[in-house]
Amino acid sequence: MNERSARSVTPGLAGRLGRAAAISLFAGTVGGAAVLAGEAFIARHRRYAEPELGLALRATIGRAGAAPLRLVLLGDSSALGVGVDRLEDTIGGQLANLLAEGPTGRRVHLSSVGVSGSRSTDLATQVARALLGERPDVALILIGANDATGLRRPSDAAAYLGAAVHRLREARVEVVVGTCPDLGAVRAIAPPLRQVVGWSGRRVARAQTTAVLEAGGSVVDLATETGPVFRADAGTLCQDGFHPSADGYRVWAHALLPAVVAAAAATTRR
Repeated sequence: MNERSARSVTPGLAGRLGRAAAISLFAGTVGGAAVLAGEAFIARHRRYAEPELGLALRATIGRAGAAPLRLVLLGDSSALGVGVDRLEDTIGGQLANLLAEGPTGRRVHLSSVGVSGSRSTDLATQVARALLGERPDVALILIGANDATGLRRPSDAAAYLGAAVHRLREARVEVVVGTCPDLGAVRAIAPPLRQVVGWSGRRVARAQTTAVLEAGGSVVDLATETGPVFRADAGTLCQDGFHPSADGYRVWAHALLPAVVAAAAATTRR
């Protein structure tokens, strides 16, 4: 083939290759979207653990005569301990026991105003409930997973969280926030959707950290602190593959404990 013929053929070949590449990209995009949509449908219609109605949302843990500490939990299903059926296995129960048995030995008056399925937009109502009656000393907020799985804008979710923290701090309540956990560790959602919600969760957690610190709260990055354990050990999740098990809540409790102890100490210095 001479040079002139080569010049005349090359543009046509390039065009065909370009069209083939575009068609492949389009097909891959459509196929990927279909896979994600299918996985999202399956994830939405899975059977998940329900709140255990028999669990007491109020309890007193610790020896009589020890310094009292009023600890209230706000947030989503994790604030209720969905996935376990005993108070002592919930995140609140495990933290209360650790605080009661620790060096400072507190008598913990534990309560929760969390609601399963809550997003950050629901925190305003929970704050109002938490401040009814005797003011809590420390508020622990666990929120963000439902914002992330719903692919909500991280800045919007963080703004609602920051407003909740600000209201509690104005009421002289110490606040600790456990940011969105590592959703890339859940087994209830299959790849590649698992990677998508994991990415969304990291974005939410970063926005939460900024908002909470600006509002005067303390932050525990649950994804960084506990994510590797959840990824390595399927036993940290309950039977639904999404909510923590008793072991999972124990991992969270130990990650949150230093910040909660520091917050409790701050209440005694007032």
